[in-house]
Amino acid sequence: MRQSPTVRKRRLAAELRRMREAAGYTVDQARKDLRWSTGRLNKMEAGSSRPDPSALKDLMNLYGVTSPERREAILALGRQSKERGWWDTYSDVLPDSYIGFEAEASAISTFQPTVIPGLLQTADYAAMSARIALTRTDAQVDRIVSARLERQQLLDSDDPPEFHAVISEDVLVRLWHTNTSLAQQQVEHLITMAEAPNNTVTIQIHPHTAGMYAATFGAMVILDYTNELDPSIVYLETRSEGLYVEEPTHVAAYRQAFDHVSMDALSKAGSIELMEKIINK
Repeated sequence: MRQSPTVRKRRLAAELRRMREAAGYTVDQARKDLRWSTGRLNKMEAGSSRPDPSALKDLMNLYGVTSPERREAILALGRQSKERGWWDTYSDVLPDSYIGFEAEASAISTFQPTVIPGLLQTADYAAMSARIALTRTDAQVDRIVSARLERQQLLDSDDPPEFHAVISEDVLVRLWHTNTSLAQQQVEHLITMAEAPNNTVTIQIHPHTAGMYAATFGAMVILDYTNELDPSIVYLETRSEGLYVEEPTHVAAYRQAFDHVSMDALSKAGSIELMEKIINK
């Protein structure tokens, strides 16, 4: 089973909140009893700091957690949250924690109205999209491409996620007018991924003829997890760090929008046919 320190850190933070609430403590009461500085427990429960084993034991003692199995499970989460994912070596070009959340997702659903999803990009397309920012050096572009290609190994792993991408036809048409040879290569790669037997990738094209789409707010990624302790996340990419939506009612609203654009998009066969028309015209 794939494991991500990022997901483990979020699960640990949730467990710390559950333990405190079950014991009837407020954050302020717990911190005072432990004689901790203001904000220390808040950071742990927000997942912005990784508590050491002694701090976890202090919390479990305070909250009356005596079960050896439960205590060991919490300590194990603490250890796992401190491990390093492969993406940590690319922290200079990866602005936030998204890759860590993606790495353990059981299902990834994305709507992209402006770019090819990162998990489906060729190296040349990844380089071109990185250079468009106009603020990156050649060395940084190379690092971004390397990181993106490493990400894509997720789809070839022994336990790949279900990956469902809905891509606007505008993305392909704009690419064709930008660089015909690169477009040919990239679209052929999309067709190969869509046609691969027994894989977990679904690619749909949202055509011009479908008109306006429900996701008028733009691109989105929905990440789902097998473990019920890991609630679904919506990721919204921005110029710098991305935004994460975790409130269940908000996640449900984004999922509804994705379902609508998926229903309006072409079928798998229809999407492949449109892509073939684009590269053969």
